[in-house]
Amino acid sequence: MADQYKSDITKFLENYKETHVDVEKHQRAGRALLWDKPQDAELAEGYKQARVPQAPYVYQND
Repeated sequence: MADQYKSDITKFLENYKETHVDVEKHQRAGRALLWDKPQDAELAEGYKQARVPQAPYVYQND
């Protein structure tokens, strides 16, 4: 019985995607715009090596 249960939100989203077929295409375009970027491993390694360790209590004056 548990595998047949669908919440109201799940039903709404499935219905919405059926009636608005271009929603997923726009979601993927938005994701590609902000998140799906090629990564430069050499640049990331340089950032990692350039990190300065943070003190345990950042507001303490030395």
